[in-house]
Amino acid sequence: MRYARAELVQWYGLFGAAFAWTGQHVVGFGAAYADCLDASRRWGLDPVTWMIILTAVGLSFALLAEGAALKVLRDTRQLEYDDAPPLGRQHFFAYAAALGNVLFIMLILLNFVGLVANTTCRPA
Repeated sequence: MRYARAELVQWYGLFGAAFAWTGQHVVGFGAAYADCLDASRRWGLDPVTWMIILTAVGLSFALLAEGAALKVLRDTRQLEYDDAPPLGRQHFFAYAAALGNVLFIMLILLNFVGLVANTTCRPA
């Protein structure tokens, strides 16, 4: 794999799932909040439908990021994480990404469960 392409795969593997979760969280919050406001209730936003779509898209991007991290980890398996840069750095970030992506995949699923199981628009 060319070095420039390997760097892009490494960075997507590291940040892809985090951006997928952030997008799902922000847009899902916006859809749930808009469903509770009187002014936007006429729009007919169904937060559950939005969250199903956002979860499917977010999981797709997060699983793709996990695959990218595992590919970089497999390509640099002969190295140690403290070897000379740039390959040692790629190997280190691949370990971090492989673990972090699993956590962000769980966060995406927890966002989905939280919105589906929760009753929205209750007064405090």
